[in-house]
Amino acid sequence: SYFLRHARSRNYVSESEVCKLESVPLDFGDYHPLKPITVTESKTKKVNRKGSTSSTSSSSSSSLMDPLSSVLDGTDPLSLFAAAADPGTAAPPTDGARRKRDKDESSAVGSDFEPWSSKRGEILARYTTTEKLSINLYMGSEKGKATSTGSAVSEKVRTRLEELDDLEEGSQKELLNLTQQDYMNRIEELNQSLKDAWSSDQKVKALKIVIQCSKLLSDTTVIQFYPSKFVLITDILDTFGKLVYERILSMCVDNRVSLPDNFSPECVNDTAKETCLNWFFKIASIRELIPRFYVEAAILKCNKFLSKTGISECLPRLTSMIRGIGDPLVAVYARAYLCRVGMEVAPQLKESLNKNFFDFLLTFKQIHGDTVQNQLVVQCVEIPLYLTLYSPAIDWILQCIAYHAPDVLLTEMMERCKKLGNNALLLNSVMSAFRAEFIAARSMDFIGMIKECDESGFPKHLLFRSLGLNLALADPPENDRLQILNEAWKVITKLKNPQDYINCAEVWVEYTCRHFTKREVNTVLADVIKHMTPDRAFEDAYPQLQSIIQKVITYIYDFALLFSVEKFLPFLDMFQKESVRVEVCKCIMESFIKHQQESTKDPVILNALLHICKTMHDSVNALTLEDEKRMLAALINGFIKMVSFGRDFEQQLSFYVEARSMFCNLEPVLVQLIHSVNQLAMETRRVMKGNHSRKTAAFVRACVAFCFITIPSLSSIFTRLNLYLHSGQVALANQCLSQADAFFKAAVSLVPEVPKMISIDGKMRPSDAFLLEFLCNFFSTLLVVPDHPEQGVLFLVRGLLNVIQDYTWEDNSDDKVRIYTNVLHLLSAMTQEAFIYHVDKVDSNDTLYGGDSKFLAEINKLSETVVSQILEHLKTLGKEETLKRQSQLALYFFNTILAHGDLRNNRLNQLSVNLWNLAQKHGFADTKTMVKTLEYIKRRSKQPEMSHFTDLALRLPLQSRT
Repeated sequence: SYFLRHARSRNYVSESEVCKLESVPLDFGDYHPLKPITVTESKTKKVNRKGSTSSTSSSSSSSLMDPLSSVLDGTDPLSLFAAAADPGTAAPPTDGARRKRDKDESSAVGSDFEPWSSKRGEILARYTTTEKLSINLYMGSEKGKATSTGSAVSEKVRTRLEELDDLEEGSQKELLNLTQQDYMNRIEELNQSLKDAWSSDQKVKALKIVIQCSKLLSDTTVIQFYPSKFVLITDILDTFGKLVYERILSMCVDNRVSLPDNFSPECVNDTAKETCLNWFFKIASIRELIPRFYVEAAILKCNKFLSKTGISECLPRLTSMIRGIGDPLVAVYARAYLCRVGMEVAPQLKESLNKNFFDFLLTFKQIHGDTVQNQLVVQCVEIPLYLTLYSPAIDWILQCIAYHAPDVLLTEMMERCKKLGNNALLLNSVMSAFRAEFIAARSMDFIGMIKECDESGFPKHLLFRSLGLNLALADPPENDRLQILNEAWKVITKLKNPQDYINCAEVWVEYTCRHFTKREVNTVLADVIKHMTPDRAFEDAYPQLQSIIQKVITYIYDFALLFSVEKFLPFLDMFQKESVRVEVCKCIMESFIKHQQESTKDPVILNALLHICKTMHDSVNALTLEDEKRMLAALINGFIKMVSFGRDFEQQLSFYVEARSMFCNLEPVLVQLIHSVNQLAMETRRVMKGNHSRKTAAFVRACVAFCFITIPSLSSIFTRLNLYLHSGQVALANQCLSQADAFFKAAVSLVPEVPKMISIDGKMRPSDAFLLEFLCNFFSTLLVVPDHPEQGVLFLVRGLLNVIQDYTWEDNSDDKVRIYTNVLHLLSAMTQEAFIYHVDKVDSNDTLYGGDSKFLAEINKLSETVVSQILEHLKTLGKEETLKRQSQLALYFFNTILAHGDLRNNRLNQLSVNLWNLAQKHGFADTKTMVKTLEYIKRRSKQPEMSHFTDLALRLPLQSRT
């Protein structure tokens, strides 16, 4: 009891003044701590490491010198290393060399060139078949394996040539009736066999596998699968080309130094050149044209080992070889492969690529010839489907040619295409491959060409789709924009097939949103609804419909304007599948949160977004993942924060009540609503400047009631505890004393339910630290809570202490004692004549009791109980395994007495000395902390009215650890 009977009288104002930092006037001049540092380069002429002066010349006028530079003779090891590695720094390049390098850099393929690998997956997914396929598998050969070691070189060569011939003499097995997946698996097996043969040094076997695979490209029996087959086979060819190149490159390593990237043939040794020639001779001996072409194209890069002009000489020859391929589909893919290899190894040799394309134009009429027509009749393939098989190859060829090509060349190619009959296929590829700016600038020309195309061949709607894709990337001339939309939509709206229609409409919606008003957008959306609603066609077009919504909200992000588009909400009704509907709603809400700058009360926006948020909320069920719930809650909370009715607080509260009923399954949303309502109550207080009228007092009580009703529905116990405390503070600030008491009582009654372990981010953690933090906050609030006239003195503090006493604490935890020590801080503050802080217009106990002796006697009784509990706990820690905890707690309690007790009282003074000695008794005290504490006491003793600290300091010995 003597602790609080002798609590130190506090003058909080003077203490605050003493603790303030001393302000010193400073003249900063040019210096400012946030000003960026200027680093100056220093060049050292002479270095003397033994401390003698060294003369330095600095490139800056600054007198400061970088100490690191001064010991490195002006250069650092990394700079030296970089200079040695970069021959360009050793000697300045000549003008010729510089021009050559600039030319090479300009001709190289940059990141703006879409690589073949990005098209591969799309082709495999698009060109599929259900028909049965066949494949010839290489079975190996037993010939020539028993050659004696003494065989002549000519014998070895003859054996290898026989092995090559053997492939064409029956060492293969035909597999029939394969499904598409089986076929793809077999191709993958061949690819693996190629790698295995190569790694086991069976180079001829590897070549045979590649020849065999190349021969498959002459087979068009299942014609609709041909583009996918081309992708699979050329993967094997690429692997082979890489293996051969790396093999020859490895032979060029001299004294463990490999060739640089831009090596010249003179750097290649004779062995590597001979091996390289050997490969080309082997390939030249392949009898059939198609495998000979493909295998030579695959190792085209190896020409670099033989001569500087090797590649530039080979490309025209390989281009001419393709003229010998009779089937136009096979020929166009061969041209595509040559362009692909050419762009990889010699992108600067555009002339050969152009020749390749112009060759194709010369043979273009073959596509509509009798031979092809007869083949299509046999395979029951329609001409429009057949023409789409050409698209990947022609698109690729044109992309290679159009890359960084001047407009003059593109215009010439466009004119040549225009002169050909039945040119829709070419026109589509031109629009796919040429620069969007080039197409957009000539939009009306392209529309004229599209209108002239024959409808029976390549469908016009695909041409308009390709044009639309370009116009989404680049703007056409302003005067032509409306005419372009009208011409395109005339064709699109007449499409009967819903899938064809939506594929086109999806593209042109973006053009409409970019260049026109909500009226045109509304017309387009209405047309889409009209086409996609019959027979529930929308169910097969969710990705395209989603894309349309995404484009609309990308360009119309003013939501007042968006929801005034009459057909926007009916368009959303087409999303009948729940998972898709929720994704669309999330998309809209993300756009709203991103773009809505100011709060809104527009009823159109609120009703529409409440409906969208309700859709997201109702999708939550027992199987919904926590991450998904968090995301949905964050979007709904973002919307709630953006709603404001200004000074119409009652309308604001009505909105929150409606939101609570709509979003009751998402806990973070309920938490946000409680915070928002508390904020609303405090905003009301601010407007009324703390003087509530009868109306505002009733309104604030309504806000408090909202929170009191909502909090129990939350599952997280610490969320509930903190919200009870926070809402109680808000009620207290608004002079709702009985409501504040109700919140605090609810918090007290909830403490016993706190579990020992709680889940934090999916992991179980002890709850003690969280409970300790909460109770410390609670004590701070209880200081200013006035006692209820019918409940007795300090009824809330007593109730809380009883709960803490009955709570089951962990055996190895000292949190209970730490809480009790914090209670002493609270009780000490309560004995002061004037409390350290108050709530405006609320009379706390210092005013109510005015230092009454009965009130102080009650505080003393409580303190007596608390102190005895602390000392009792310290005694129980006297066992060897708990001595360290005893030392820490003794020092903690000592500091409490030092801060809050009046140490002029002898008994309290003696207790503090005993605690100090107990903290050091068994050698577990932190010496640094003890020394600093003692220094603090000595400093305090010099202050007025603190002279008794001098005697105390003399009674506190520092014991050494030994």
